[in-house]
Amino acid sequence: MLSIKNLSVHYGGIHALRGISFDVPEGEIVTLIGANGAGKSTTLNAIVGLVKADGGSVSWNGREILNQKTKDIVESGVVLVPEGRRVFPNLNVDENLYLGAYARKDKAETAATLEHVYQLFPRLKERYKQKAGTLSGGEQQMLAVGRALMSKPKVLMMDEPSLGLAPIIVSMIFDIIRKINAEGVTVLLVEQNAKAALQVANTGYVMETGTISFSGSGQDLLADDRIRKAYLGEH
Repeated sequence: MLSIKNLSVHYGGIHALRGISFDVPEGEIVTLIGANGAGKSTTLNAIVGLVKADGGSVSWNGREILNQKTKDIVESGVVLVPEGRRVFPNLNVDENLYLGAYARKDKAETAATLEHVYQLFPRLKERYKQKAGTLSGGEQQMLAVGRALMSKPKVLMMDEPSLGLAPIIVSMIFDIIRKINAEGVTVLLVEQNAKAALQVANTGYVMETGTISFSGSGQDLLADDRIRKAYLGEH
């Protein structure tokens, strides 16, 4: 289990995270929703070591990982799919995927993982020699997810995977999230599409200005009038 306790982050004079606490139980999908600037992406970046925290604790299966090197955190099984995809545009699909497995030494198993990624994303297999920079936004998002899966994560953190994508691609991405989770990967999801995120999540947390203001099951939050008005655009 991934456990976050009293996590605090400052950016200069801005208190981006104000001592938040939540758990990500093994095998579940947990989502963080909230407005821009609420601290959702900062939370993921702090967990994986891309942002230095001022205080608190992030423990992974009982071991403290806060402020460790990102490489070590990834090798322990906690992996981030960053906002904006961040694929390597001048490398082809195959090369981008193999970069996700840079820390693995098991060549045969890595090749098997690659084949599994291509089964999840047949469109990537069709384009395996195509440069990533020439792919559509949806295809680049598939590639970013596939690259993360190449490291054989135990916890997959995803930052805004549906951002800027057509509705049909968004639906496919959320189907893939369900499938990945069903295969035993724990998922921590940051997503502005609150309705889609809560529909797939076991548990949801609502963030506002660096704090957690609401929490509950995905279904309970979907039914909560306060959440519906503030984040789902319903009245």
